[in-house]
Amino acid sequence: MKRIGFLSFGHWGPVRGSHTRTARDALLQGIDLAVAAEEIGIDGAFFRVHHFARQQASPFPLLAAVAARTSRVEMGTAVVDMRYENPLYMAEEAAATDLISGGRLQLGISRGSPEPARNGAAAFGHVPRDGETDADMARRHAEEFRRAVAGAGLVEADPRYAGGATGLLPIQPRSEGLEQRIWWGAGTRSTAVWAAEQGMNLMSSTLLTEDTGVPFDQLQAEQIAMFREAWKEAGHSHDPRVSVSRSVLPLTDDEDRQYFGLSALRESRDQVGALDGALARFGKSYIGEPDAVAAGLAADAAVQAADTVLVTVPNQLGVEYNAKLLGNIARYVAPALGWEPAPGRPEVRHG
Repeated sequence: MKRIGFLSFGHWGPVRGSHTRTARDALLQGIDLAVAAEEIGIDGAFFRVHHFARQQASPFPLLAAVAARTSRVEMGTAVVDMRYENPLYMAEEAAATDLISGGRLQLGISRGSPEPARNGAAAFGHVPRDGETDADMARRHAEEFRRAVAGAGLVEADPRYAGGATGLLPIQPRSEGLEQRIWWGAGTRSTAVWAAEQGMNLMSSTLLTEDTGVPFDQLQAEQIAMFREAWKEAGHSHDPRVSVSRSVLPLTDDEDRQYFGLSALRESRDQVGALDGALARFGKSYIGEPDAVAAGLAADAAVQAADTVLVTVPNQLGVEYNAKLLGNIARYVAPALGWEPAPGRPEVRHG
């Protein structure tokens, strides 16, 4: 494993025990946690995008603010539901954000997941064409977005107002290389193969919407192997990246045990259940003494197969607690997975 990032779902609400009671709290704390993560030596700050819910919804203002406050850490999404997106406007926002960051943007996109709104994308003005499914529309939006990000000509120029230019105009601005930093959130092995064929990096979560009876990490490792093989067969000119998400909570003091001690008993094994009308397998959480958490992750086949691990954070516990959590992961857990601070990152003291 080469990189560790945090993944925040950006929950907020005036509930008991929450340090993130408003949308403003969620946004400002997301920025502050990204700054703290960079100081610790963590590699990435990623945010979930979820519409019609008290979570992060419009990622680019947040990511641009993170970019302006940091200098090294990657920032990105996990993931943007492409059913909702205007591909060309998204391409403009993504390029502008990437330019502010100096080329550190990593955008996870997908066809979306079950959501609280019925036909939410239609409310945003996006309806499948005749013969299309929601998934087809999401993939079409993704292709249009990727073409725009790559600088393809899209709209006929009007010479009267384009300085005499003719032909097709590309979206502006463009950020060179961003097209190679697009990830597809794949929930199945076949979708991972499709992502490889398209030339997108693979982003795999803590669940897969299929089940073959094998442990989650083994099924996910099989997904990764199929992705890499399909990438090789496609003959792309650059190497892909692969990320997996995990819930990682080393218990180092009484505060940790108070929050998550019981969760260690409930969430220590995979779960299988129905999701959106299909059988799904959910990966276990890694909660416990730091040595045990490190050993469990070191034995996780998918963690070992990926080059990036995104650890989900309980963002409503506030910046101070989550910075402590990330520091403990960097100090006690990550070294056992082969992670170490890269040149230019602060050294993480062990023990």
